[in-house]
Amino acid sequence: MKLQLAVLLSFAAAVSAKWTNNLNYRSPSEHHPFMGIAIHKVVRRSDYATPFNANQLNFTHGVASGDPYPDSVVLWTRCSPVYDDDKSNVTVSGTVPLYNHDTAEYVSISTAPVCVDWQVSTAPNMAKPVSSGRVYTSSDIDYTIKVEATKLQSFTQYYYRFGVCNSTNYSPVGRTKTSPGADDDTAAVSLAVYSCSNYNFGFFNAFGNPARKNSVDYVVHLGDFIYEYAEGAYGWGWSIGRIPQPNAELRTLYDYRRRHASYRADLDSIESFQNFAWIPVWDDHEVGDNTYRDGMADQNNTENSFIQYDIEFGGEYVSFDQRKMNAVRAYFEWMPIRQVEMDDNLRIWRSFSIGTLFDLIMLDTRDYDRAITDLYWNTDYIHQISNDAGRSMMGSRQENWFYGQLTDSQQRGATWRLIGSQTVFSRQNESIVYGNTNPFDYDAWDGYQSNRNRTFQHLYENNITNNIVMAGDSHMSWVSDLIWLDEHPYNESTGAGSIGVEFAGSAVSSPCPYGQNITQVSANNYSDWLVHANRELQWQDVYFRGYYELTVSKEKVDAQFFGIPSVVQRLPYEISIANFTVMAGANALQRPVGGGVVESGALKYGMTKMTNITNNTLTGQYVVTDLETFGYDQGPMGSSDGTATGQPEMSSASGPGVPAPTSTS
Repeated sequence: MKLQLAVLLSFAAAVSAKWTNNLNYRSPSEHHPFMGIAIHKVVRRSDYATPFNANQLNFTHGVASGDPYPDSVVLWTRCSPVYDDDKSNVTVSGTVPLYNHDTAEYVSISTAPVCVDWQVSTAPNMAKPVSSGRVYTSSDIDYTIKVEATKLQSFTQYYYRFGVCNSTNYSPVGRTKTSPGADDDTAAVSLAVYSCSNYNFGFFNAFGNPARKNSVDYVVHLGDFIYEYAEGAYGWGWSIGRIPQPNAELRTLYDYRRRHASYRADLDSIESFQNFAWIPVWDDHEVGDNTYRDGMADQNNTENSFIQYDIEFGGEYVSFDQRKMNAVRAYFEWMPIRQVEMDDNLRIWRSFSIGTLFDLIMLDTRDYDRAITDLYWNTDYIHQISNDAGRSMMGSRQENWFYGQLTDSQQRGATWRLIGSQTVFSRQNESIVYGNTNPFDYDAWDGYQSNRNRTFQHLYENNITNNIVMAGDSHMSWVSDLIWLDEHPYNESTGAGSIGVEFAGSAVSSPCPYGQNITQVSANNYSDWLVHANRELQWQDVYFRGYYELTVSKEKVDAQFFGIPSVVQRLPYEISIANFTVMAGANALQRPVGGGVVESGALKYGMTKMTNITNNTLTGQYVVTDLETFGYDQGPMGSSDGTATGQPEMSSASGPGVPAPTSTS
């Protein structure tokens, strides 16, 4: 009898481990079952005698990896008997349990566990696995799987795959890389930096290009990976076959899950996640426009916003708190990201020590504990309080952690400090479009000047140098010296007085705020005005959608900005629009900035020369493209003049279709 009991207890422990090893059962909090999943209830209802057949299951969205450590990396996939996302965890009212599985109209709760094995190898044929495991998933977490592969070697490339247990039904093979050890003397590390990927505004060509070039070690996404709008509220995708799903403003857990699934089905998104370890954070649109601690632009926790029902207000009978929790839970389920503090289910801010080269400090300047922001109707008020000492972009807990990270990084001897900020850190005088009454972007750091000044004060007073701020959100590109203008003298021609550099990138596909169909000549005129209206701003580009790559070594940081000729067609093309260098110890952009010449935008002490020399990242060949045949032309009827554009040429699995270039070089 004792032997039988011991066997049963051993089996129960083994089964429980296979559930708890799936990190998504902890999203967003395993310590609070009403916000997460009560795993013991999932285990108790599961029927192991009637499992799914292997041919009933599909790896619906490929594979992904993220948050690399020296000895481990997070691996992700989705293995499901259905392609739709799970609706059974619907929010209900009254005394019904928070997550109700008994309503017939929703996807049925799974009673058979989905069993999946995973393997990690140094070989693409998956020979001799160095790490492996078995894990379960279910409808409770939308059939997603997230595991931590451990016992790995630092700064090493690995391959991985998932497979349905006891079958030959395998996922695609993914590629990933661990980070260098904190004390490793690594020669160089490269990053691709992205923000603002909007599905119905265009294809995610920028995601696939570094994978085709094999040009970076890791991917950093600074937020707005998804947008919450319905078709037509912000962008028209029907003419290019990219209507976001579900076609409604996101409110429920199912809504956010389905939107993530829609974005992750983009072919270039699949390629990037499959080939690189991602280090992402959210911005505002992963929840809603201009989020802050207690609300967003169109919804807060007032009765009025609770009962409204249209695409401008948050939805019918969903409080903002509930909507935010739905968004956070779906994000953790669908992104290959670690949850670094289980008792703080909203914390996404975290850091990575990348050898002795740099510390990567990823902030959350939107959702965690941000004071009230510009909600469009209160701009005058936010302007008036923008320098109030009590305002913070991140809340006191994160802010103090941030300053501590900067100090610790310097004390441990890291050469560089890379800071991931959702919004542009430097001053942005945009009175050319905002007017002189409220000339700044008060939803960015300009609306939280005391928080920015405290950051500058900590850097200057502690002589923390070699700082690189990486920013997104604005849908434009900005390159600036980091300077506390009110307190320190600054020579804009030499960079003297600066404490670092900011690289702010454009959007993957989200539109130019000065007009989706703006001409390049007009865009460059705006850029010229902006660089002369902001002393620290050395280069600015309005026109191109795209991304940038950073290559970090002990001696310098090189930044390469790439523009995508078109996002309304799936293409492997990109144009190198500007290159910059920051030498270690200089704390400013190397002069002449950009080598004195850029492809697009405006350079403060240089020239712009448009050549349209374009790299086909699929073949490595360079062509000269005619941007007038590409562009970002899009409108309610498919183009800016109201005429239908038709469906662009789509790709096969081997790569995108490419129209003939105008000439070769």
